[in-house]
Amino acid sequence: MPGDVLIVEDDPMISLYFEDTILGFGARTVRTAANVARALDLIAAHAPDFALLDVGLVRGETTFAIAERLDALGVPYVFVTGYGAEIRLPPSLADKPRLTKPCSIDALQAALRQGHSAQPQ
Repeated sequence: MPGDVLIVEDDPMISLYFEDTILGFGARTVRTAANVARALDLIAAHAPDFALLDVGLVRGETTFAIAERLDALGVPYVFVTGYGAEIRLPPSLADKPRLTKPCSIDALQAALRQGHSAQPQ
């Protein structure tokens, strides 16, 4: 399980659910951001081991810039979206893993384990 997880989610209830669940999986630290600027600040301060990225945030923001930064750092992540398969991602991100909200605890845990195991040791 990743030790430090970043959650980028603009709905406080969903963010809290993910945080509690991921801590229950054994992560040491979970940091949260509700917008792109805050997420990029958190990443600059300390890159996470893994990230969950809600695709669409308030005020029309998307998390694509965050995903690109994480890719540059080699940090695994998964997009989490309520839009399902219909969500259009930029071509450079189209092959990235996705979870559909609401996602099961098993699917969330599998995404974290798979992302963590793909990370260079």
